[in-house]
This record gives sequence, structure tokens and C-alpha cells, in this order.
Amino acid sequence: MKQRILSALLMTPVAIAVILLVPTPWFIALVAILLAIGLWEWFTLSAVTDTLSRSLLVAANLAVMTAMVWSSRTGAGNSTALFELFVLLAAIWWVISPLWLRFRQIGTNHHSWARVGKLLVGSVATLGAWAAMAWIHGSEPMGRQWLLAALVSVWSADSGAYFAGKYLGKHKLAPNISPNKTIEGLIGGLISCIALGLLFALFAGMTSAQVPKVALALLITGGFSVIGDLVESLLKRQIGAKDSGNVIPGHGGVLDRIDGVLAAMPIFALCKALLGF
Repeated sequence: MKQRILSALLMTPVAIAVILLVPTPWFIALVAILLAIGLWEWFTLSAVTDTLSRSLLVAANLAVMTAMVWSSRTGAGNSTALFELFVLLAAIWWVISPLWLRFRQIGTNHHSWARVGKLLVGSVATLGAWAAMAWIHGSEPMGRQWLLAALVSVWSADSGAYFAGKYLGKHKLAPNISPNKTIEGLIGGLISCIALGLLFALFAGMTSAQVPKVALALLITGGFSVIGDLVESLLKRQIGAKDSGNVIPGHGGVLDRIDGVLAAMPIFALCKALLGF
């Protein structure tokens, strides 16, 4: 617990400073690096044991990101449509992903087509989250502040669920996938998500008339962040791993910290666009 809290105290101010102060081109480059590490861990959990194969797969995803940035800088094609496409593809995946949680035996055979599916899903999820964060961060006005509000809501949902589940949890949420998660933790996480998200949305210029729309978006976003967490838990359970890595003391791997973000960011970006705030 001490390591977990210390790591959070060190990482959170740095993350907030990067979101608010770093120009969008540099920001999305940093995010690409972070997501590439998470994707490396995803491929490891998908039973890609060969280092060269994992390296080539991650490089291919980074190449797609580079091509999208190049397209936006040169004006080649409709760059906005490319970002929107990846956001939409990722959102579609996360909407149907509960089916995988329901039929969790799918993907247990890593010598079948199921592994290919895991690799494809990992790429779609990563590219969609990256595109969503780039889209929000670069939008005007107050795009950086809106992205901070979205990320804070996901972080607070995770922390709120942890503490509510620890002290109040009695009813298991998904015992066959993540035994420590509880319904009480889910409710506590969603309350934290909405409360902290709305607070930071005020700094993004949220008006009183927008509060219901933003609250709804945060509720949906928080719910999908839990789905992202459960999907990663299923990946680990199918490979027999406790954590996705050991990069962050007290937290495990990078994927252990961004699993909820992968699911939440495309959903929040779509909610923001559709609800108009």
C-alpha cells in the first residue's frame, strides 16, 4: 500500500503538468510511448513470447500513429476522419467486449485464431485511446482541461472502487475474473468518478446547463473504465499472470494502470462529441 500511494503521489502531479503544459504534438508523442509499453505488455499476456515478434507488432502500431500525425501535418486526406474512425472502432469493441467477459473461455487456447483476435483487439484499443486523447487534447477551446477532467474521473473511479470495496465490499462483481472487485466498490468508484470529474470539468468551462450532460458522460465513461479493467484481468487470468509487468512499484505494469483509460477515452470522446459540451 505504501508503494502504491507513493507511486501515485509521484506520478499524478507529473501527469497533470504534462497534460496542461506540454504542446499537443509532444503530448501525443509521450502518450504514444506510454501506450506502446502497455501494448507490449498486452501482447505478452496474449502469449506472444518472442521478443522480435512483439517488437514488430508494437512498431507497426507506432507506424500507424506516425502516419496519422503526418497526414494531419501535411493535410493529406481527411486527418480528422482518421482519428474519428479509430475512436469509433475502439468504442464499438468496448461496447461488445462484455460478451467476451460473459463467454470467458474464448481466447484460452493461444495456439488458435483466438490469439490473433487478442492481438487485433489490443491494437484497436490502443490506437483508439491514443486517437481519442489526441483529439480531445488538441480541440479548442479548453481541450487540455477536458482531457484532464476525463482522466481524473477514470483515476478517481479506480481509487474510489478500491477503497469502497476494501471497507464496504460484500457482494462480488465478477468473481471468476477479478475476485477482489465488488458491487459496492463499483458504486463507490462511479460516485468518485462523477464527483471528481465534475469538479475538474468546472476548470474546463462547464456551464450549469451542461452539468447533466457531463455527469451522464462521466457515468458512462466510469462504467466502461471498469470494463477495461475486467478485460485486462481476464487476459491475465487466461495466461496465469498476477500483473502485466513490474514497471511501477506497487502498481504492477503500465497496462495495469491504463487498462481503464484504454476503454474510457474513446467512450468519453464520443460522449463529448454527441452530447455537445
